[in-house]
Amino acid sequence: MDPLITSFFLIFAGTAVLATLALYTRQPLIVAYILVGIVLGPSGISLIDDPSLITSIAKIGIIFLLFLLGLDMQPVKLANTLKNTSIVAFASCAIFFLIGYTVSHILGFTGSESIVIGIAMIFSSTIIGIKLLPTTVLHHRHTGELVISLLLLQDLIAILVLLVLTGDIIESEGATKLLRALISLPLIALFAFVFVRYILLKLLTRFESFHEYIFLIAIAWCLGLAELAELASLSLEIGAFIAGVSLATSPIAYYIAENLKPLRDFFLVLFFFSLGASFQLELLSRIAIPALILATCILVAKPIVFRVLLHRVSESESVGWEIGCRLGQISEFSLLIAFIATSKAMISQDASHLIQATAIVTFLVSSYIVVMRYPTPISTSNNLRND
Repeated sequence: MDPLITSFFLIFAGTAVLATLALYTRQPLIVAYILVGIVLGPSGISLIDDPSLITSIAKIGIIFLLFLLGLDMQPVKLANTLKNTSIVAFASCAIFFLIGYTVSHILGFTGSESIVIGIAMIFSSTIIGIKLLPTTVLHHRHTGELVISLLLLQDLIAILVLLVLTGDIIESEGATKLLRALISLPLIALFAFVFVRYILLKLLTRFESFHEYIFLIAIAWCLGLAELAELASLSLEIGAFIAGVSLATSPIAYYIAENLKPLRDFFLVLFFFSLGASFQLELLSRIAIPALILATCILVAKPIVFRVLLHRVSESESVGWEIGCRLGQISEFSLLIAFIATSKAMISQDASHLIQATAIVTFLVSSYIVVMRYPTPISTSNNLRND
């Protein structure tokens, strides 16, 4: 049998079973996705012992997710929101770094390990934060715009952090890469808007009756701009988001967003599976208590910090609390930081798995909080379920 097809069967069959149990017990579906990865992955019964392929495929889900977000963001509103949230983003990053560094240092990790752990605590999950946003409700409201702008600013900070961790930033080649990224961002955005206005929209208008053509053009535009952004030392996600924003003013944007949702959800299941499959249960006994302590500090601190900072820039307390809860976890970037730092021998396996375990705990707990309190597409309550 084809190993890829077998892997897909095991993932989606296992997820279907656990998702059914989750719905009967009124639990978030994300819990089922991650548990399937833990059970079927290398640390479980090892039916799927090479999750790297699944991880690569799952990246496409993130790209589609950011593309769909861009389709719901008007450029003028986005620019204003980014301006208003920049202070909040940078101040919160500094606070979360200090919390992560201090807690991990108290727990006995070395200075360099505490620095890396502190950096990993800075970011919130783009996947969790956006996956739990209703695409037809909050994206057209102030709360959704704030969430998206904060995540975008964190993504830009994460790119700089990754350059530092890989050592590229102190080399001439790395400095050139950073400069190229800073210059290429506005140039790619300009290219996207010009191309959409004078070429893409004309094609979509002429052949709008061919729905499969619109589908193909949308996917090609999303992936093409994502690849262009990566070549320019930016991230795939930023390129996909620019692709979406460039189409946001088009009347066809809503149609594209609705038709790409099933494709997005398919790849996101694979992403959460890969997250669970990457966790090594054999190290859990050594880092369980430190991970619970660190995760608790993050889960408590992030809502409070975002509430206080957003209130200082004239946002209401209720909006601040909701955004803090939606961004109350650490990020996929945290997992990537742990991987790079371990490969560079900057941190031990224990420190790496502390970050991974903290990520999983905060993913699960913050998902519970959001699903039970705020509108989401996967809420178990009919009153809170919105997509």
